[in-house]
Amino acid sequence: MGHSHALSGAVVWLGVAPGLVALPGVVAPELASVVGSALTPAELVAGALICAGAAMLPDLDHPSATIAQTFGPVTWALSKAVNFISGGHRHATHSLLFAVGMGVGAHFLAQNYPIGRDIMVVLAIGLALRAIGIGVPGKKLTSALVNIGLTAGLFATFLTLGVQYAWLGFAIGIGCLVHVLGDCLTERGCPVLWPIPGKWLLPYDIGFKTGKKFELNILAPVLSVAVVVLLFLRLGVTSG
Repeated sequence: MGHSHALSGAVVWLGVAPGLVALPGVVAPELASVVGSALTPAELVAGALICAGAAMLPDLDHPSATIAQTFGPVTWALSKAVNFISGGHRHATHSLLFAVGMGVGAHFLAQNYPIGRDIMVVLAIGLALRAIGIGVPGKKLTSALVNIGLTAGLFATFLTLGVQYAWLGFAIGIGCLVHVLGDCLTERGCPVLWPIPGKWLLPYDIGFKTGKKFELNILAPVLSVAVVVLLFLRLGVTSG
């Protein structure tokens, strides 16, 4: 479910972000000043939120999903297009190739096209807010307007705090990958090596069903606590 994907993305970002300081040379030397231990508190929080939203990007192949209503007709139309291009739900967007492609694409935008970068950031923030339940039950248009307002407010706040986005490719790629791995734990699995046929299910014989007791009563609460604990630990270390 959406909230599990989003929370998983935030948890993984908060867990791996400090270690990114050792990786800049692998992708681009200019990342050295803004990743890992060099992340400001605002960038750490922005990254967690964006990674959480990126963990929803693969599900834009599902026009009927709640996440497709994030920004009303805009994200619904985007979802319809993604569904058509990707071949349907849990096809191309639920693969390693998609995760890598989104990460590389986001990094390219962050380095070369500020407008494209900002669109990606806004979309990720909006998807994260929607995934964790921001909105008015049964009111699609009202929920979309609430989401737009909160997303704009957060984006403006990050801008005011001087957040830099050279790490955007990492956050987007990690979020998409977390989604794919998460869906591999469900009974339907994912086409991880798309376009090579076949779906992966890990572990193969005990894939769980989404929306059932395990996810609602165990997984979601555990992930929520993990986000709070990691935020406390990371922000304490960063501010110190």
